[in-house]
Amino acid sequence: MPDYTVYVLTPLSRMLAMLAGGLLLFGIGYLFYHNLLLSLLLVPGGAYAPRLLRDYLRQRRRSALNLQFKQTLFSLSSSLSAGRSVENAFREAVQDLRMLDPEGGSDMIFELNIICARMEYGQPVEEALQDFSRRAGMEDVERFADVFSVCKRTGGDLVEIVRRTSTIIGEKLDIQQDIAVSIAQKKFEAKALLASPLAMVLFMSLTAGDYMEPMYTGAGIAISTLALGGLFLCYLWTSKIMDIPL
Repeated sequence: MPDYTVYVLTPLSRMLAMLAGGLLLFGIGYLFYHNLLLSLLLVPGGAYAPRLLRDYLRQRRRSALNLQFKQTLFSLSSSLSAGRSVENAFREAVQDLRMLDPEGGSDMIFELNIICARMEYGQPVEEALQDFSRRAGMEDVERFADVFSVCKRTGGDLVEIVRRTSTIIGEKLDIQQDIAVSIAQKKFEAKALLASPLAMVLFMSLTAGDYMEPMYTGAGIAISTLALGGLFLCYLWTSKIMDIPL
């Protein structure tokens, strides 16, 4: 069963990420030093690229699963309000999500099919939900699974509880999406600011090579190293500022 808290890169993806990272660092090093040996010293930093790629793909997958879970909640609420049983509501949710994803390749459709298959074998739906919540590692899924389990055990009004829970979680997810959209522009601006010194150095190297020549010898190398270190610290700082947990 997939664990959505981790993302495992294929050996090919890992190798390509390291290669791309190494080439990028080599290019940056040569841009600042114009020295092959010093530029090669930066290449081992490309080993950090697979981690960046893995974290990005994991976050993208979890964000997509979060949105699909919201759509599933609205489908379950509508089906239960229409008088369908819990089992049929989950089967109907699969069909509703297939309307949004005709190929049926999304993680949420896969999980709903697993839940439906477990129900066919007689496993209680709340146990299947609890297993999904453990693998998802998402607070909203865990809360919904806990509420659903308590409701089934105590004989509460399942329709009303699912409807209200779906509404509350749906509103929370809407707020999270609004926050993500509002900081997307700031993330782009941060990336542009980080790239602008590189673009400036490249421009000066191409148009005023004689003017930049002192930066590639003697004290200029030390100044370039300090500039690269400051640029790296700015990258870490902006990444930490923009890393807002949702």
